Amino acid sequence: MGTIKAITSLSNPTIKYVMALRKRNVRDAEKKYIIEGNRELQRAFDAHIKIETFFYVLGGSFSEEEKKLLEQAQNNGISLIACSLEVFQKISYGERFEKLLAIASMQYSSWSLLEKKFSNPPFLLIAEQIEKPGNLGAILRSTDAAGVDGIILCDPLTDIFNPNVVRASIGTFFSQTIVLSHAEEAFHFLSKHQIKIIATTPDAEKDYTDSDLTGSVAIAVGAEHQGLSSQWIERADEKIRIPMQGVTDSLNVAIASTLVLYEVCRQRKNR
Repeated sequence: MGTIKAITSLSNPTIKYVMALRKRNVRDAEKKYIIEGNRELQRAFDAHIKIETFFYVLGGSFSEEEKKLLEQAQNNGISLIACSLEVFQKISYGERFEKLLAIASMQYSSWSLLEKKFSNPPFLLIAEQIEKPGNLGAILRSTDAAGVDGIILCDPLTDIFNPNVVRASIGTFFSQTIVLSHAEEAFHFLSKHQIKIIATTPDAEKDYTDSDLTGSVAIAVGAEHQGLSSQWIERADEKIRIPMQGVTDSLNVAIASTLVLYEVCRQRKNR
């Protein structure tokens, strides 16, 4: 790997830096974040994400997939840093232990990039004030699978570069067009493109399967506890609900998003 000696000390400055990137204020200041996991790293390479440093376990027994990733890192001139198993376990973030981890530069999507990704008709997801990184990552997996053109994250309460977002998305984070926005910016953009806002709320009278979702739509989902704010519900073109048969009055936001997104897919397929 071009590396003679592994980092074996937990007090090594480079290792301390990686550990510090677990904190949002450090990520924001450095404009860097952690990518961990084989699938996540491969999808980052496929999306041409700027990876700056690659960490691996010295003497590790690597799979063919991991060997390919290390070769890609070498071919792209990425700095390779070997670590002892103890050190790597310390910097490893997720529950799934894999032998590779990288530091990348933050990248952001723009409104103009989102416009370029529009299908005919446009299909968007609006996620307002999502709090939990795991939920956001799961939502990204669903938007990728359902073929959503892009995600508008309105006033998010979690950092999109949180390692748990990347990890929970299984790397689909890198295949998405994600725009960070305040509500008024989003309202202006959707109005400009004549995209209907479909608000999900348990107080709606219409079931989500009874709504015509074949046109230009932006499905709006809200925070885990409060749901969508009043401004989104009041300014929505239509309000829909997911019917509940038991004692619960709401679903996990990632599950609710997936149900409605796939209803859009079903209706468009059958139109």
